[in-house]
Amino acid sequence: MRHLLDTRTLSRDDALRILDVAEDMRDTQSREVKKLPTLRGKTVVNLFFEDSTRTRISFEAAAKRLSADVINFSAKGSSVSKGESLQDTAQTLQAMGADAVVIRHGASGAPHTLATSGWISAGVLNAGDGTHEHPTQALLDAFTIRKRFFGDDSRGRDLAGFHVAIVGDILHSRVARSNVWLLTTLGARVTLVAPPTLVPQDVSAWPVTISYDLDQAIASAPDAVMMLRIQLERMNAAYFPTEREYSRRWGLDAARMGSLPTASIVMHPGPMNRGLEISADAADSPRSTVLEQVANGVSVRMAALYLLLAGERPTTHPQEEAR
Repeated sequence: MRHLLDTRTLSRDDALRILDVAEDMRDTQSREVKKLPTLRGKTVVNLFFEDSTRTRISFEAAAKRLSADVINFSAKGSSVSKGESLQDTAQTLQAMGADAVVIRHGASGAPHTLATSGWISAGVLNAGDGTHEHPTQALLDAFTIRKRFFGDDSRGRDLAGFHVAIVGDILHSRVARSNVWLLTTLGARVTLVAPPTLVPQDVSAWPVTISYDLDQAIASAPDAVMMLRIQLERMNAAYFPTEREYSRRWGLDAARMGSLPTASIVMHPGPMNRGLEISADAADSPRSTVLEQVANGVSVRMAALYLLLAGERPTTHPQEEAR
């Protein structure tokens, strides 16, 4: 695997390879010594042009647990804030000998530009670009669904026959886009639920069903309900009347939780707006996978870095390397 830029072009086999290697990585994290020597001598740069806490820390933990050297680069207070271009930054990283660059950028397509420009020879991993994609979030979501439903028998399994409802601010969500493509590739059926104002203008090419009614979507008995954060910081217009009205019509509360099938799970990529898109009852329910998603994110990002920098999955499993 040379780069990981999106899930739209990720094949089923490649997606399953990442998820299965993530299973191996997760197994190593239950050991007393969690660190593996796999990427010793490699340098991973976290290049974040947008604020992030969860994703950056998750990638940093993943790289360090694989024994890579990690450089955290924040655009604030750097030469970027003084007008340095992406090209200049990339060439600086090339001169420093970066082996992999994890990039989050406000412009859709920036990771693809970095990967194909010739400015840098490092592998590029998209940690979120504009409203385009966030591939490792979708991978950790799929990993979490597999783990909840299949347990230790997850390896090699896709999500054929599963129904996932993605609810909320679809318009501004790169998480939603990455999940639509990955879940569909893995065989799941996807329903998008949102106010009409928060659905992108043209989704005719998306392999999804659109619903504007959360109660109707819940009545269709989804296996997983993925609540999205209302991205107020990206909104410069009124997309819904009031927050109270949004919560009443599209928020997941205790009553709607009670209408879900008993086996259904509740997901959220975080950070959560409690009381807006999700109630405390739903967020803290045993059905909620929010904290599992955070933990699984480290394993999935370890797998992505491992495949990016150590080549194809070897015959020796990562947990054997730790011995």
